[in-house]
Amino acid sequence: MFLGHALLAFALAALIADWRGWPARRALTLGLVAGAFAAVPDIDVAYAAVALDAGSLTAESVVEPSTFWDATRNVHRTITHSLVVALLAGPAFGLWAGTKTATPQTRAVGRGLAVVILTALIVVAYAVSGLLGGVVMGLFAVAGVGVATLSRWKTEFPARTVALAATAGLLSHPWGDLLTGDPPGLFYPFGVAVFDSRVLLHADPTIHLLGAFAVELSVIWLAALTTARIGGLSWWNFVDRRASVGVAYGVAALAMAPPTLDVSYHFVFSILSVGLVCGGLSVRPSPIPTATELRRRFSRWSPPLTQRPSATTDDELLPDWLGVAFTALAGITAALLSYAIVYVLAAAV
Repeated sequence: MFLGHALLAFALAALIADWRGWPARRALTLGLVAGAFAAVPDIDVAYAAVALDAGSLTAESVVEPSTFWDATRNVHRTITHSLVVALLAGPAFGLWAGTKTATPQTRAVGRGLAVVILTALIVVAYAVSGLLGGVVMGLFAVAGVGVATLSRWKTEFPARTVALAATAGLLSHPWGDLLTGDPPGLFYPFGVAVFDSRVLLHADPTIHLLGAFAVELSVIWLAALTTARIGGLSWWNFVDRRASVGVAYGVAALAMAPPTLDVSYHFVFSILSVGLVCGGLSVRPSPIPTATELRRRFSRWSPPLTQRPSATTDDELLPDWLGVAFTALAGITAALLSYAIVYVLAAAV
């Protein structure tokens, strides 16, 4: 889930920038900035470090997902996942980032406004949710300021672009949580409830989990395909046929307890292991490159900002890890489909 939030914002921002005609590297960089901001709302789970009663933990409770989620239930998805907060915090983070070419006075004014907005959010959270709310909103503000600072150091984006990326990333975050847990507080601090409970894809809890997993996997595929498209790369050439090994995972539907949202670790870890195996099998041993070869590869991967890689030089431009990533994704997809088919057939018998 945490990865999916960031990758959805990355893909949407990068695709929009590409549609607007931005150079490949600049479009992907914007996607990275938006993705980083999209991950910020989940800083509220840091409260678990304080809420968990370490003295009461046992060997059984440590592996139970509810042990962690119950410790964060009072704050997770209730404060930092608000669309209202996103619309205010996004521009504030952009103001904090500032513009490198701006005068010191302009940057000082921008940061002053950012501090005022973020402080107001913390005060409101404290007034509505008490000390806990103020602390969580404070963590959210600090994390967002950190991403904004990195954006200023590592990119050439002006304040307006960072503000748009931050706002878009924050606004995209809550929707991925509708399938997997308590609905987010979309209009916090206002007491407006849009969803009373999670959105169910199916009455069968296992089929619902498989559907939610498929949605998250689709988001990862979207990010991967976006990267390939903007880079002018033919991704299909990098899916190794060994990804078909994932089909064998279907027998797990008969061998292990049906997973649900409450008890899913055995399914999630095992199916991700299938992806790791498929990706690992696709690695082909190669001789250690010489210094000349390393310099050639580096120069290939460092074109001017306006230069797009040519689709005819995929083998030279793509590092091995990209082929591994696509093969792993294909292996997990094959495993999920085979598991779902076997499970549905077994349930129908």
